[in-house]
Amino acid sequence: MLTIGLLWHSASSDNLGVAALTMSQLNIIGSIAEKLKIEVSYYIIGTSGGQCYLNNEIKIAGIRHLTFKRLIMGKSQLSNTFNKCDVIFDIGEGDSFTDIYGYKRFFLQVASKMIVLFNNKPLILSPQTIGPFDSFFTRLLSKIVMKRAKRVFARDGLSLEYLQKNGINKNIDEAIDVAFRLPYIREEKSTFSGKVKIGLNVSGLLYNGGYSSNNMFGLSVNYADLTYKMLTELSQLKDTQVYLISHVISDVSPIEDDFSVCNQLHLPFPNSILVGKFVSPSDAKSFISTMDFFVGARMHACIAAFSSGVPVVPLSYSRKFNGLFASLGYNYLGDCKKDSIDDLLSLVLHSFANRERLRQDVKHGNLTALNKLSCYENFIEQLLVETYAKKTIN
Repeated sequence: MLTIGLLWHSASSDNLGVAALTMSQLNIIGSIAEKLKIEVSYYIIGTSGGQCYLNNEIKIAGIRHLTFKRLIMGKSQLSNTFNKCDVIFDIGEGDSFTDIYGYKRFFLQVASKMIVLFNNKPLILSPQTIGPFDSFFTRLLSKIVMKRAKRVFARDGLSLEYLQKNGINKNIDEAIDVAFRLPYIREEKSTFSGKVKIGLNVSGLLYNGGYSSNNMFGLSVNYADLTYKMLTELSQLKDTQVYLISHVISDVSPIEDDFSVCNQLHLPFPNSILVGKFVSPSDAKSFISTMDFFVGARMHACIAAFSSGVPVVPLSYSRKFNGLFASLGYNYLGDCKKDSIDDLLSLVLHSFANRERLRQDVKHGNLTALNKLSCYENFIEQLLVETYAKKTIN
């Protein structure tokens, strides 16, 4: 049996995007291990939330909740846990290996990776956004970690370029977000009284101005105003039904909670449908797949739409959006750090009117995504074979 560490994953995160990465990663590694007839168990190490999305078919060796306080107080048990693992896959919660979220989160990211390396365990940085690292100190520490990792997978072309410009060249590859492999139930598209179904995913984090509550991400628009105007315009379209969809659902972090903002917006737009809280990332993707058109500011809500064939307009607030969708050759992206409200509204309405063209581009983009993901899957297969053979000999 191989024991695999999944660092910066979570099977209970209130952020369904982080949970989607975890469940997708388990699906990818599990399918490859099954094909190879290698039994595997997992340690899941990362943040915790209010739900558990695991099923009984997945063999879990343990779950470790990682926080800044537990790490600095020596209560994280990281070293002991890593010593029990044959290999560690670190997905960085998708976009957290950077300093844009503050030094506290960066310290957690880099310290956990260094502990893996200090324990002489193979560290694979799974497909994720890399950087940016804006200070000399964070760039130095991140380069030390990445140069010593067994493999670093960028999930988009911009992150790959960033690695190369910062001298990381020998152990890198470009893949794509693993959530393209998130399982879901493909339901027949039904109509609501013959109306076109429009999904609108509202980000509570952006609506509240980021963690600083003061336009933390440097948006060029007031996101709350943009959302209200989008709802106004979309609700007035003939023969349509707007669904307010949450993808981060948190009772303990109100500033991040999408559902409370959707509930708030539902009051002035009573003809919209407030979608209930999803029980898992696959549940969210299954529902999103029934939409005829989708607009979202949470990247994994947009990936759920895209990977299930739904025409989508992602609203970007960081280069993780821009890089990923550019890698797919998909141009219907609104940049909330550069565009005006009028620009964004025009893009959304134009895209809705031409949604069948978008649908074809989404179809083509999914072929590109699965081709890019095969690079990562082939690497995992070879790694599992080599690791199992080495362990068997020893």
